[in-house]
Amino acid sequence: MQSRLRIIGAVIAVMGVIALLGGAYGYMRAQEGARSLQGFSEAQNVTLSYNDQGQLISRGSPERATAILALLSDSWKWPVNKGDLNPNDKLVDTGTEYMYQMAIIAYDILEGTQSVTLPERVEYNGDGQEGIAADAKVYSPATLPGGVWDPAVEKTDADAVFEPGTYIVPVNGRYFTGFNRLHPLDGKAREQAWSGLAHGLFAELGVGATTASVLELATMVALLVLGFGLIFLVAGLGLVWAAWPKKVEASA
Repeated sequence: MQSRLRIIGAVIAVMGVIALLGGAYGYMRAQEGARSLQGFSEAQNVTLSYNDQGQLISRGSPERATAILALLSDSWKWPVNKGDLNPNDKLVDTGTEYMYQMAIIAYDILEGTQSVTLPERVEYNGDGQEGIAADAKVYSPATLPGGVWDPAVEKTDADAVFEPGTYIVPVNGRYFTGFNRLHPLDGKAREQAWSGLAHGLFAELGVGATTASVLELATMVALLVLGFGLIFLVAGLGLVWAAWPKKVEASA
């Protein structure tokens, strides 16, 4: 019976050693990935801004930074880790920092305006029926307050005539799919606001955020495996020790 227990204990101890080796290897590779990600971030030299009080700021304003964080946490449902936003470590190299940087770009686009210039008169068939309606509304930068053509006020699905000139088109918090791509002003505003550069930055930052999150998960799993390996090793050795035969001293 004791020999069987010793064998079982030895097997458990060996399993613990294997788990320790696997966990150590996984932890080492996760740390290599983290160093590589940090090196890539350092090469790009993208950092966040903080004021003297250690508050996160954007364009010098902590209120603007708070609004960007609200976009990230409330609208995008990203689990913001406040510990990643460290004024002593401004380098963007964690999941939250990458996503915050993405939210900065999105906030600038969503809250901004686009200047659209029409070189010539455009007749827009918005209702899809043949010909332009006789009562179609005529727009001109000179007749619009500040030259602003606001899609939240004006209809994008009605016949209209646009005189040549430069119009200001608010984005009004719309993403790429929220624009009318066929509209002479709205369509061009979409191309300018959500340009290839914006999509490229989103893709790059998204990869960074995903990589950082995966590395955190890999590190956690590696530490968990190390913990189980240590438990198995101690339990196996303890079982071998408990089942080891003891010498019985002969009575005098």
